[in-house]
Amino acid sequence: MDAARDLKAEDIVALDLRGLSDVTDTFVICHGTSNRQVAAIAENIERRLRSEAGRKPTHIEGLPRSEWVLLDYIDFVVHVFVHEKREFYRLDRLWGDAPALPLPSGVDGGAGAVENG
Repeated sequence: MDAARDLKAEDIVALDLRGLSDVTDTFVICHGTSNRQVAAIAENIERRLRSEAGRKPTHIEGLPRSEWVLLDYIDFVVHVFVHEKREFYRLDRLWGDAPALPLPSGVDGGAGAVENG
């Protein structure tokens, strides 16, 4: 989460999908205000997870356009959107039954970051 926050990602949310999805355990969702910021956030997340936790994504999607970048780490998937695409796809609402996981201290999910229903 710090890797996203360091580059001013907004409305950071972690959703617990265990029991709701066979694809992954957790979605981490955030957004930036421009394609350039989205790319920087995604690249920083990838770099920090690789150097600090030895984790490499099994799949990265969307980096060239950087409107919606997906980093798949099998047990969790990170979605970094530009704000407009996040509003359009509304993963937060699509997975509204998923409980929000507590964010590490210092990470502010923002007002209304998880809207159930």
